[in-house]
Order: sequence, then structure tokens, then C-alpha cells
Amino acid sequence: MKLEMLSGVQLGKLVNKREVSPVEVIDYFAERISKRDPSLHAFTYLKIDEAREEAKALEGRLASGEDVGPFAGVPTALKDFLPSKKGWPNSHGGVKSLIAIDPEDSAFYSSVARAGAIAIGKTNAPAFGFRGTCDNKMYGPTSTPFDIRYNSGGSSGGSAAAVADGMLPFAEGGDGGGSIRIPASWCGCFGFKASVGTVPSVCRPDAWTATHPYCCNGAITRTVEDSATIMEYMAKYDPRDPLSLNHGFRKFTELMKKPLKGCRIAYTPDFDIFGVDSEVEEIVRKAAFAFEEAGAEVVPVHFSFKHTANEYAKMWFHSISIDTAIDIELWKRDGFDLIGDHADELPEEFIYWNDIARNSTVMDFRLFNEMRTEILDAQEDKFETFDYILSPVTICAPVLNTDDFDTKGPSEVAGVKCDPLIGFCETFFENYTGNPVCTVPAGLTSKGLPVGLQIIGKKFRDEDVFAAAYTYEQLRPWNYDIPYNRPL
Repeated sequence: MKLEMLSGVQLGKLVNKREVSPVEVIDYFAERISKRDPSLHAFTYLKIDEAREEAKALEGRLASGEDVGPFAGVPTALKDFLPSKKGWPNSHGGVKSLIAIDPEDSAFYSSVARAGAIAIGKTNAPAFGFRGTCDNKMYGPTSTPFDIRYNSGGSSGGSAAAVADGMLPFAEGGDGGGSIRIPASWCGCFGFKASVGTVPSVCRPDAWTATHPYCCNGAITRTVEDSATIMEYMAKYDPRDPLSLNHGFRKFTELMKKPLKGCRIAYTPDFDIFGVDSEVEEIVRKAAFAFEEAGAEVVPVHFSFKHTANEYAKMWFHSISIDTAIDIELWKRDGFDLIGDHADELPEEFIYWNDIARNSTVMDFRLFNEMRTEILDAQEDKFETFDYILSPVTICAPVLNTDDFDTKGPSEVAGVKCDPLIGFCETFFENYTGNPVCTVPAGLTSKGLPVGLQIIGKKFRDEDVFAAAYTYEQLRPWNYDIPYNRPL
């Protein structure tokens, strides 16, 4: 039996029926990882022995008749960036001097563990998640399984590559500017970012740390059902998150089957500010209009933004650097000077924007909030008459890895200049507005590289985004067999 072809829900059913044991599952995927990961560099480290011990304990619980959850014995991986499993090390995205022990579990890990999943290791990410590609000076680049010469996308690139290559059914992602959606797009996976306040984000000592932009913990999966199931465990109210909302339990796996007949869908290839590769645009346009087959109306729309895509990209760097600059200052006061003593471990752009954030004025923050408001208003104007907004995830296909531990995106696409770290991504707007959004595989380029379609929903209507994604999955089932058969 090819377990790598199964979704997390399918594999969990086999384990719950006692048709395969949790230990057999862990051993199966451990062997697959040992053979396939050396060419991808998806993992930063593995905890196979620990996972096997957890699997043995799970076998005992199953034998006693306990309901251990829908993901019983399913292996998963955690993003090597912020703390995700208490007692495990994290490196802040391949920054050697910042290696520390996780003091707590992430929302993703605590949720899937309650559902029976077993963490098997951690996956690669760029330093501080500060780019839309996956590369760092400690571990190097991660590749997409569709062609190992090309990057997996970031920042949750290791997780996406591992899932796409069948080394895991699903893995952890974090999204502060597209870090779930970008690598999901470049690895042919499904990636979902929840509405702000849906998944608890408990930060201390500053409870508002992850709000400019809104950052969200989540998952990268191969099926919409797996993601919806995970979200049933992750979505909950926590009063210690000042933005947490009490929606009550939502059965996303049932709500995702809601028909789209009669829905009105807005489609934009570029938000009228991005340059988009012509092949990517054509693939995404065809994917967008597939919804007409489900009885929805798809309408091309235009936007009238006051700033360029590059200016909005700079706004993202400026705002996301606020909290990192604060952390660096606090570390310095405690005697640890990250930039002064360890600049060689960091991208030069990260150091540059840290300096910008430290020297910002009150009017800089006023401009940031005004630009954020422009994005909010532009989208809400469309949501007055449309149920969804569709766009490409990125304006280009996956880029070639470089050998300098500094892989970046393009600096120009279709004659329009773009920032090579985040400016090639049409994703970060939703981290300012807080809307639910996902990416589904839209198709392959002539070089066989995956392209993603972004589905943006109305705020707090997460179930509607799952419904659109599930409908698309039925209309255009994506072919998972492609990366599985790549030569080793």
C-alpha cells in the first residue's frame, strides 16, 4: 500500500480501523524521508525515535478502545521558525545564534496532536520568515519537488515541499505575508489562512505582537478536507488573545460542501498594480473561470490603488520589522547583540529594515495605517457586490535556487519592477485586512512548474473559502502523482 498517496483523513481512518499500526506508519514515512529529502532539503532535523515512542503509546490507546482522533498516527512536521513543540529546538529560520528550546506548543501542533497526529521533525524556513522564498545561511535552500532546481517558496517552504513530495500528509505553516500560500502555490498544495481572530495567537509580554501585519498559524495540506478538519481543531476562542472571536464550533468539513451556484466572483490578475508573467496569468485565468461550471458568475474587475505594488511591499517590510526590531533591542539590553555580533547570519535586507523600523517617526506609522486602510477599503468595495475575489498567488512561477544561501524572487516581471523578497507575491494584502484566504493548485507551466490560484473571502466567512476551494477541487482535481514519481 502506498501510504504517501493518502490524505491525512484517509490515513487516520486506516489507523483507527487497525488496518495499519501507528508504528508502521512512522517507520514507513521515516524511510521515505531518508530517501527523498536529501534532494529537497525540506527538513532541518528529525525526531524519529521520539515519534516512534509516541506511536507505541498511541497503539495502546487504540487497543483500549479510546477515540484518539481523525488523524490517529498520522505523521506531521513543524516549521523551524517560532516555538512549535515544547522541548524541541528552533532556529528562527536558520539563524545559528538564535537556536533555543521551544517553551510552548504552537496552535497547530497542540491542535493536530489532540486529533492524534505525531510530529516527526521540523522543516526549513528563511531567517525570521522575511521573504517569499525558502533559503537561509544555516541550512540553505529548499526545492519544490516538481523540479529540484527551483525553490519551494517561503516562508513555510520546507513544510510545503515535504507535503508535496509525499513525505507527510500535512505540515505546519505560518502566514504573515503569504508564508502558507506562497510555498503551497509553488509546491502544488492547498494552503489556508484563517480570518484574524479565528485561530488564537497568544503573545507575551505584548499581546498585540502579531497584528501589524496580522500573522496566523496554520497548515499546508494536499486536500481541502484535511485543512478543514485541522481548522475544526484550531479555530477556538481564547480570551488571552485580544483579537480572538467566539464564533462557536463550526463543522468546516460539512460547510465546505455548500454549493456555489449563484455566487458572484471577482477576478483580477494583478490588482492593477502588479506585473504578471503571461503564462502564469493565463493558467490562473482559466482556473478562475472554472467556477462558472459550478453555476457561479466570474467577472473581471479593476482596482484603483493610490500606491504602487513596490510601495505596498515596502510597507510590509516596514511594519513586520517593528516587532523584530523590538526583539533585537530587548536582546541587546540583555547582553545579546544579534546584529552587532552575528550580522553574517542574517540577510542584509533584514538588517536594513530593522534599522528603518528603529528610526521610524510617528508619521511613518500614520502613513502605514493609511495605506493599510486603502487596501481594506478597496477590497470591501468589491465585497459589497461580490462573494469572493480571485487572483494569482504569485506573479511568476517558482524561481531557480542560487548557491549563495540567498535565493530571491525576480526584481522585474512583465516590465514592472518588483521587490525580490515579497513584491512578486499578491498575498500580503490579506495580512493587513485579516480576510480568510487560501491557495489551490491552478495548473503547471510549460516547464512543469506549479502555479496557484488565490481565493479571498469575506472577513470571518472562513467556511465560504473552504466551500469555494472544495468546489474547485471537485472541478479540477490536482494531480498529486507528479512529484511522487520524480527520480531520486
